[in-house]
Amino acid sequence: MTAQILTPAIVLVLWSIVVLLWMAGTRLPGMKKLGVTLDKAPPGGRGQDLEGVLPPNVMWKSHNYAHLMEQPTIFYATIAFLALLGPTAIDVTLAWVYVGLRILHSLWQATVNTIPVRFTLFVFGSTVLGALAVRALLIAQAAA
Repeated sequence: MTAQILTPAIVLVLWSIVVLLWMAGTRLPGMKKLGVTLDKAPPGGRGQDLEGVLPPNVMWKSHNYAHLMEQPTIFYATIAFLALLGPTAIDVTLAWVYVGLRILHSLWQATVNTIPVRFTLFVFGSTVLGALAVRALLIAQAAA
């Protein structure tokens, strides 16, 4: 069952790379269109400096990429714990549900980005992640 619990985590890593490429594929042409070049950027500049410079729909991809570097870190740790402890089919199912919700959240945020739907997807994903973490704790306690 170890490989089955690791697979959703690997898929989320790959999805994060897809979003990174999507972000670059929209941000760089957007910068070029506005005459913003990397060689003229001040030292220490960050992607956040493009807020208000690039159109919001271009920046949404960047916002989502940042989100994929935040909460999913807890997911990755939980998956690692479960892989070590011996996951069940329920854990694998919850992991896939979480990944599916994160991908839906990404697609929504990067394209439509209305807050009520995005927030709902976030809450559902967070709830599934919480359930995974509780299951990991219960499995760890049972093994102790």
